[in-house]
Amino acid sequence: MKGIFISYNQAYNMEVVDILENLGCRGYTMWNDIAGRGSESGEPHLGSHAWPTMNNALLAFVPAEKVDEILSEIRLKDEETPALGIRAFVWNVERSY
Repeated sequence: MKGIFISYNQAYNMEVVDILENLGCRGYTMWNDIAGRGSESGEPHLGSHAWPTMNNALLAFVPAEKVDEILSEIRLKDEETPALGIRAFVWNVERSY
């Protein structure tokens, strides 16, 4: 089991959810209206007058064999739409209930 944390511009919420659902990953937890800034080239998403956009974030726990496919789709979406500012991080899950 792996945990995948995905953060992205909130305007692309359905595209990110569709990636997971199309790959058979049904469960996730989502946070809306999150402020932040990417570490490489992203513009700030702070919900302010100067930087009005905001982010969403999603955490999904998936079988380990799904990770490469999910990351591949996330990368394709990022390359297709660089303004999306999508990033994904994978964690090992040692135990769950």
